Amino acid sequence: MSRHKRPTSKSTSSPLWPVAAIVIGLLLLAGAAWTLLGQSPKAAVEVTGQPSLKVDQATIDLGDQKLGATVQAAFTLTNVGDQPLRFTEAPYIEVVEGC
Repeated sequence: MSRHKRPTSKSTSSPLWPVAAIVIGLLLLAGAAWTLLGQSPKAAVEVTGQPSLKVDQATIDLGDQKLGATVQAAFTLTNVGDQPLRFTEAPYIEVVEGC
């Protein structure tokens, strides 16, 4: 009786899971860094114990405009208090003419 060995197929490639784990880990680290670096810097605290809004410009002068013309203005509001700012209702904005 002769014994024959059955041919076995061995894969020459290494498992991909270690490489995939490293790639996923690097992607998670990159996402965390992007999230942390993408946050705007916090303003210096000027008021303690409550939130406080500070406007980057007190007035906006658009000069003389033709009737019916569309104009745009931009300003930045910053919370300079040490407490979170929450709006409980829609903010009131007043537009003053002819000042």
